Amino acid sequence: MKSIWHQILRYFYIGKKDPNAPTTRYVAMMHGMNRISILLFLVALIILIVRLIRKH
Repeated sequence: MKSIWHQILRYFYIGKKDPNAPTTRYVAMMHGMNRISILLFLVALIILIVRLIRKH
């Protein structure tokens, strides 16, 4: 069973690609949207942390 961390690393081209994974255009587009959503989530977390630190 794949862990979520391995999948996230593959989204950002850090982890090793799965040779048995399908390589269709739709899968590539889905991975691209997932990359964008993960990056936006991380940016939002950083902004929240910075605001919390500045408030105190």
